[in-house]
Amino acid sequence: MNAASISLLALAMSTDAFAAAIGKGSALVKPRWSEALRTGLIFGVIEAITPLVGWALGYAAADYVKAWDHWIAFVLLLVLGGRMVLGAFQSADEPEMSRPARHGFWLLVATGFATSIDAMAVGVGLAFLDVNITVVALSIGFATFAMVTLGVMVGRILGNITGRWAEAVGGVVLIAIGSLILYEHMVAV
Repeated sequence: MNAASISLLALAMSTDAFAAAIGKGSALVKPRWSEALRTGLIFGVIEAITPLVGWALGYAAADYVKAWDHWIAFVLLLVLGGRMVLGAFQSADEPEMSRPARHGFWLLVATGFATSIDAMAVGVGLAFLDVNITVVALSIGFATFAMVTLGVMVGRILGNITGRWAEAVGGVVLIAIGSLILYEHMVAV
């Protein structure tokens, strides 16, 4: 793989995390750059690790990972998105300022993992090619870090516009991403 194809792959792998970050940013009360960087770092590290894991699994269980990756991503994103939608309706009577200032670490890890299942599957595919997996994984991680950091700040703007419905919109986006992953796999089969 050349530098251009690695860059395009990294960008493609970071797009679903970007969409999730917009939802995360819009659910917060005016997130600061420090929160955006924290979220980007968590997502970026996870997104860099998953292709390495997928690459290692490529030798041991390629067929199993390929057979289930779309279902794992779909279920995780459905649960996380559903939680966000329910949270928005449960807090509909609360004042606007009751939105959190930051997300919990484990919630960000779960969301980051759910949006990085596709990077794990890519890692499995890369196990059969002559590539430097470390360079690819670091590129994916850096692109995700940048896109998620930007996504949280874009979500800040959208959160001010959409108000208390921002969390519901973010949840619907996560569910849509999971459904799209499942649909793309089902159509390809």
